[in-house]
Amino acid sequence: MTLPRSSINALRSNLDRALSAKDPAAIATAVDVPLQNTNVVGGPSGGNSSSTSGSVHREQLKVDGVDWSNVLNYLLDVHLAIASNDLASTYEAQSSLHSALNHNLSSTKGNWLIPGIHTVCRNTHRTAALADEYVNRNAGTRNDHKRLQSAVTLLQASYSKTLNDRVELRPNEPLSEEGSKKVGVLYIVNQLFSMYFQLNTLRLCKNLLKPVESRSIHESGTMGEMVTYRYYVGRLNMFEDQYELAEQNFDYALKHCHKSSVANKKRILNYLIPVKLLRGRLPTNKL
Repeated sequence: MTLPRSSINALRSNLDRALSAKDPAAIATAVDVPLQNTNVVGGPSGGNSSSTSGSVHREQLKVDGVDWSNVLNYLLDVHLAIASNDLASTYEAQSSLHSALNHNLSSTKGNWLIPGIHTVCRNTHRTAALADEYVNRNAGTRNDHKRLQSAVTLLQASYSKTLNDRVELRPNEPLSEEGSKKVGVLYIVNQLFSMYFQLNTLRLCKNLLKPVESRSIHESGTMGEMVTYRYYVGRLNMFEDQYELAEQNFDYALKHCHKSSVANKKRILNYLIPVKLLRGRLPTNKL
């Protein structure tokens, strides 16, 4: 079973145009999947997964001499799994798409592919969490995180490929064929932080701090990325009883959080207020 030809042609055309133009925003849109618009409720499929038996689609796509066929075919598989309401197959196809894009990231010059990598990282994280939630709910368990643990490996590969790019990072430069892939590091680190907290493997967070901070990458992302980073580092500080550092990080996150992000401000305050109380900083009478 494959997608209808009309759907295949539309998705192929979108991806082909985006890659041909090396348009970062268009690529991110082309590799995105409609998880927010669907209610994927199906359980594990009985057939072979795309990650073990290859894609069920057999399309060909080359752009500027680079083979993008695997990216296209696994993208089609994800859309097919969503249309079939099969969570397990959705994650399997998404993980294969992520692996294929990681592979092509290594063979592309510049950082124009980074928004696409970010989109795929986010969706791999989300589909893994949804699939694990479904399995746990139906099995009456709470600790089956097999898919999320598998997803961590894929994001770690994305992190490594961006961090180890030899091109010097120049903050605030537009994405291009000359730019550094390091511009993509901080977003991926924040996704990994979230996953490590979900899996209660906080020791792994420490492995990310030194490489990021020694290169000052934590100071060169978008404001949203820097706020999220300081939020997670503040939580790590709390676990290590470093309350002064935790307060500094939470204060930064709250001060720079977008004024309309009320839910995020509440998350920050959930930790900032107890830290201030622990440090003897009581609220004023006005508060």
